[in-house]
Amino acid sequence: MVKQLLMDYLEQNNIPVVIRKKRSYLTYEGIPDRYVYILKKGIIKTSVVTHEGREFNLRYMNDFDIVSLFKDESSQEVEAPFNVRVESEEAELYKIVRDQFWTDVNQNRALQDYVKEYYRKNLMYSMKKMQQMLMNGKFGAVCTQLNELYETFGVPVGEGTLIDFEVTNEEIARFCGITSASSVNRMMQRLRESGAIKTQDRKLLVLDIGSIRENIIY
Repeated sequence: MVKQLLMDYLEQNNIPVVIRKKRSYLTYEGIPDRYVYILKKGIIKTSVVTHEGREFNLRYMNDFDIVSLFKDESSQEVEAPFNVRVESEEAELYKIVRDQFWTDVNQNRALQDYVKEYYRKNLMYSMKKMQQMLMNGKFGAVCTQLNELYETFGVPVGEGTLIDFEVTNEEIARFCGITSASSVNRMMQRLRESGAIKTQDRKLLVLDIGSIRENIIY
């Protein structure tokens, strides 16, 4: 997607930027919300709560993009389909009243195309993630999440690629639908013993992404 198009729209219309601190929530699942949020800087996480009351993580975002855009053009408020929480020390986000945004989109063909591509991209991501979680066992699910962290936060260093973001085994478990963090501990130890990863300053250093990807059914 040509993100410069969206950037130009935000700047030309003087859309306000809000700053949120770490662990603060932008939206809560099921609670009506009347804003569209677009991440400018920082890291956010989306998640839902299962019927059993457990949190299931959906994804991290750390790049300029729309965070929450719910396809209901006529309503001023819609129920948020997921939780959105800030994971970096702070995050900067554009905050737009949703009916204003939809009015602008419907009057701008280029923005319409951008929004369509946004929905298409997120649908494809969701389908791929669901397929990987269903086709892989627990170990494969953990490897799938490590690969996503590698692609989202990976920074090349001397020995390999550093996942430049602290992620606990408990958080990885919540991405994989695993109820026990101790299960993830054992799988991570297995990857350490195989030489695929190691820990460096509380962050994961990926030494062999190929061996991790061998455990993923695409």
